[in-house]
Amino acid sequence: MSLLELFVLAVGLSMDAFAVSVCKGLSTQKIEIRHYLCVGAWFGGFQALMPAIGYLLGSTFEKYITSIDHWVAFVLLCFIGGNMVRESREQDADEADSSFGFKTMLVMAVATSIDALAVGITFALLPDVNIVAAVSFIGVTTFALSAVGLKVGNVFGLKYKSKAELAGGVILILIGSKILLEHLGIINF
Repeated sequence: MSLLELFVLAVGLSMDAFAVSVCKGLSTQKIEIRHYLCVGAWFGGFQALMPAIGYLLGSTFEKYITSIDHWVAFVLLCFIGGNMVRESREQDADEADSSFGFKTMLVMAVATSIDALAVGITFALLPDVNIVAAVSFIGVTTFALSAVGLKVGNVFGLKYKSKAELAGGVILILIGSKILLEHLGIINF
């Protein structure tokens, strides 16, 4: 997996955390440095932890699914991406919660990183993934985008939330399609 592919994947995975950070920014009157560090650490930390766990799970079961690994990667990434696209189209109002407490942040960090668990399983099925570099890159990218989302929410409100989720979903679908097409020999990047 190239650095560009990893960057695009990291940005795609970060969009849920970005969207939640936008909501946090909307509900926070005065943002302080500790708020940026809090959302960055929680969301970035879990976005790094979950693919590592997924990688361990995928590595454990790799021998059972090697012959269909490209299809598994394609289906997982398209499913996650499709859900993100669907969520971006929903008109329900998100409840803005200004709490940065342990329970609140834990629930949000887990909820926004579940898709990263599936991506970690996909990493285990790909031959050229340096998992330490990949999870570190995803964590740092999510940290930065979460901090940016907090500021965007504080300044602009919910205007960009659905666009971020839509972009993240499309990115994951495209990556899944690329993996499948490469394996089938239709394209070669």
